[in-house]
Amino acid sequence: MPAVLTAAPSAVPGEMQLVSRALARDGDAFRTIIKTHNQRLYRIARGVMRNDSEAEDIVQEAYVKAFAHLDAFRGDSSLATWLSRIVINEALGRLRKRRKTVALPENPQAEIIRFPLNPSDDPERTMAQRQILQLVEQATDSLPDVYRTVFVARVIEGLSIEETADLLGVRPQTVKTRLHRARALVRKALDDQIGPVLLDAFPFAGRRCERLTGAVMRRLELES
Repeated sequence: MPAVLTAAPSAVPGEMQLVSRALARDGDAFRTIIKTHNQRLYRIARGVMRNDSEAEDIVQEAYVKAFAHLDAFRGDSSLATWLSRIVINEALGRLRKRRKTVALPENPQAEIIRFPLNPSDDPERTMAQRQILQLVEQATDSLPDVYRTVFVARVIEGLSIEETADLLGVRPQTVKTRLHRARALVRKALDDQIGPVLLDAFPFAGRRCERLTGAVMRRLELES
C-alpha cells in the first residue's frame, strides 16, 4: 500500500524567478542556488555516507543532474526539497552500488570531520567544544542507516516531519517512530546538555563552500 504523505511546502517566493534565470544560463542564479543549499545538501549526503569527501562528491553530482533537468522543477515543493531528493537518491544509489561490490565490515569506522570553531580566548572551552562536536559526529555516525538519515534531516538539518517524510518517501508517522528510536540511541552516547551544539554540526561554508560552488560552475561552463 503506498505511503500517504502530507504535502510538502511549495516553492518559496522568488524561487521560480531564480530558476527561470538559471534556465536562461544566468551564472549568478546558479551560484545563488548552490550557495543557498550547499550546507543542507552536504549534511544530508554525509548523513547517508558518513564520509565528508564522498558527501562533497555526491552533492556536486547532484547539482549537475539537477541543473541538467531544471526545467522539470515546477514549484510543487520547495527547491530545497527538490534538490534534497536528488541528493538522497544519488547517495543511496552509491551505497547500493558499493554494497554489491564490496563486503562492508560490521562496524565501519566513520571519518570524523574536524569542525572549525569560533575563535575563543579560552583554550579549555575551545577544546571542550571540539570534544562535544566529536561526540555528536560519532553518535550520529553510529546510528543504523534507517535512523541516521531521519536524525540528520530532522535534528541536524531542521526539516519538519512533513518535509522529512516527503524527502524519504515514507509516512510522517514512520518519521516520528524512527526519530524517537534515533534519539534514544544517541542519548546513550550524549549528555542532554549538548543539544544546542547540534546546530553547528557538519558545517559547509567558507572555502569548502566556495570550492564546491566553483567546481559545479566550471562543469556547467559558466566559469573558467
